[in-house]
Amino acid sequence: MTSAARTTNIAERIYQQLKLDIFDFQLLPGDRFSESEIARRMSASRTPVREALYRLERDGYVQVHFRSGWQVRPFDFQYFEDLYDVRILLEAEAVRRLCEDKDREGRLAGLMTIWCCRPEQRSHDSSEVAFLDEEFHFGLLECGQNQEMAAIHRSVCERLRIIRRLDFTQKGRIEATYKEHSEILDDICHGRRDKVVNHLKKHIEISKNTVREITLHRIQEARKRYAEDKNMDMPPKVT
Repeated sequence: MTSAARTTNIAERIYQQLKLDIFDFQLLPGDRFSESEIARRMSASRTPVREALYRLERDGYVQVHFRSGWQVRPFDFQYFEDLYDVRILLEAEAVRRLCEDKDREGRLAGLMTIWCCRPEQRSHDSSEVAFLDEEFHFGLLECGQNQEMAAIHRSVCERLRIIRRLDFTQKGRIEATYKEHSEILDDICHGRRDKVVNHLKKHIEISKNTVREITLHRIQEARKRYAEDKNMDMPPKVT
């Protein structure tokens, strides 16, 4: 393996680990750090660390301050609200087009197998359902047969993933998602254009509100845990 290939592999490993740390709130919104700190932690040189960090910056997870190093991007819920608005516009247009497609049932057959199944056939694993949910919404755009819309939609959903993945940790959300997805598919198959757009918007709004509440709670809990850990490391006060 060449030196360049090794650096690329190490950068990919660091990228994936840092993204996971951000998703799991091991690195909190607003946390600052240097390339040297990450290099020591990852047992790597600064070159692949810098490559991973610039990739995370392009993805919108971190930002660089040229005099004070790097920072996990502070949570800006208006930013996520804007992304959700774009997502709703794209998905609403996709389902409208599907309602007019004569072969819509054939295009949706794979999604219907997953979401219109009997209750005993459903997955109850939150990570798996989170993945399937994302694939459901990707599938709607892909069935709409506009590759540029689908590419934009994937980019938007990638930036939303940091909060969307928390949706299925909430009790009842898995069952509700199966019900909502099957209703959306049934509306499309019967060409109910206005009804499916309303169903879709409501479905996304519920998810958005749920993850906002969970995200705020998770950040508060992580900050509390961090403060407790920091206090435990301090020497006892002399009285």
